[in-house]
Amino acid sequence: MELVIATRNRKKNEEMKRILEGLPVSFYTLDDFPDCPEVIEDADTFKGNAAKKAFAVSGYTKKPAISDDSGLEVYALNGAPGVFSARYAGEGADDVNNLEKLLSEMRDITKGKRGARFVCCIALAFPDGKAAAFEGYVEGSIGRDPKGSNGFGYDPVFYPKGYNKTFAEMTAQEKDSLSHRAMALKAFREYIVRLFRPKPSK
Repeated sequence: MELVIATRNRKKNEEMKRILEGLPVSFYTLDDFPDCPEVIEDADTFKGNAAKKAFAVSGYTKKPAISDDSGLEVYALNGAPGVFSARYAGEGADDVNNLEKLLSEMRDITKGKRGARFVCCIALAFPDGKAAAFEGYVEGSIGRDPKGSNGFGYDPVFYPKGYNKTFAEMTAQEKDSLSHRAMALKAFREYIVRLFRPKPSK
């Protein structure tokens, strides 16, 4: 099976390929299709954005495509930044800008009320219009200062529940064992394995 990972985020590409290693799949990225149009992520849910990207890329490449939409939901901020996680500080914002805005918004929120969760939705689309979706979540809390240099996005301020270090302080293997993306990709992996499992003869 050939599969296009519908993102230009290099670190996200690496993480997804790492977690899906061993599947009977040949991976492509959008770097292999440089003329593939950008997809405007204007849905109001992670699932909506992921599905939109997967269908658009599958339609263009004529191959099955997998897309991820993920983000951070902070309970004290009524679920923000949510689907706006990648552009929380405005269009063109980078990870540093988004982190600075988040920490500023949470400046007066006390330790016991800094709960949050990472959400990931993986959408798989086929050129014939068939589709599937897989979701993953990880609960945790937001620190007051960025810690660690691994990962990306909000990883330096997110402490997964039960751990005293951020995602950005973890090794790739540690993060892969419990992240929201790992949970969603685990469900995706199980789906692909079932898809390729030999059917019993009658």
